[in-house]
Amino acid sequence: MEWIKKGNIFNECHAQVPVVDANHDGFWRIYYSKRENRGPSLPYFIDVEAGNPKNILSKPTGPLLTVGEKGLFDWAGIMPTEIIQVNDQKYLYYIGWSNRIDVPYHNNLGLAISSDQGQTWTKFSDGPIFSTSYKEPGYIGTISIIKQSAELYYGYYLSCRKWKEYQGRMEPTYDIKIATSENLIDWLPLNKTAVGLENEEGGISKASILKIDSKFYLWYAIRNATDYRENTANSYRIKCAESSDLIHWNRTKELGLDIDPESHWENTMVEYPHVFEFENQIYMLYNGNGFGETGFGYAILKR
Repeated sequence: MEWIKKGNIFNECHAQVPVVDANHDGFWRIYYSKRENRGPSLPYFIDVEAGNPKNILSKPTGPLLTVGEKGLFDWAGIMPTEIIQVNDQKYLYYIGWSNRIDVPYHNNLGLAISSDQGQTWTKFSDGPIFSTSYKEPGYIGTISIIKQSAELYYGYYLSCRKWKEYQGRMEPTYDIKIATSENLIDWLPLNKTAVGLENEEGGISKASILKIDSKFYLWYAIRNATDYRENTANSYRIKCAESSDLIHWNRTKELGLDIDPESHWENTMVEYPHVFEFENQIYMLYNGNGFGETGFGYAILKR
């Protein structure tokens, strides 16, 4: 199996962390985080033709949600990270951003719910559904969710438990850990790492899980600890891990995605994969340069 790149889909703005809702008739709704003029990240969507995402059918006129009041966990930004169909409702999980004085920012996980097929969204609560605690002392970032049984879900989330200073700048260190939930709202961190850091690595972000045949695959973005924003030797790449039980994961050298030195939009980094299946074809949406500054593109898996 290997990924075949199909090019850039959308690049009209800084469009970060694309996630797809394919549960629509004839189209996909792609949610992403838009950031303008150094303002807060806010969630938007575009509708594209199902199976042919370069054909953009409609664009939004405004953000889906607004930031919380000052003092709340999402007052400095909202970034979609996962969408789940729950009966006749849709659950949109998002990263709530706030600022700190010791380190640049702090994240926790929020939830918005739609009862009208994703046209409008309402925050589930003013506070996060998964946040810093004695069981998870760091911050909680991106998450990918899979149903393990009728009453149990697994979530693979970004866990940042350490910051390091580099040339006067505080840099976060994070990996992918595992949490479980029985209702998709209350999450129990297991204090178990799914994919950990090795050697000079400093960050593993945006897991995306999918079961293919009898095996589970976890795609993720990984970077080195420092000098990763423009240095292609240290910047984000997309890699893959495999598991047979959702707990123990092994990295594979295959099924990853690298930069394209000849490309105008992904010649510095590739990151934030979202992998999903539609009509027996597996797709990946992902970001390129500048953490979404050049928008997002897609690839298909050749099997």
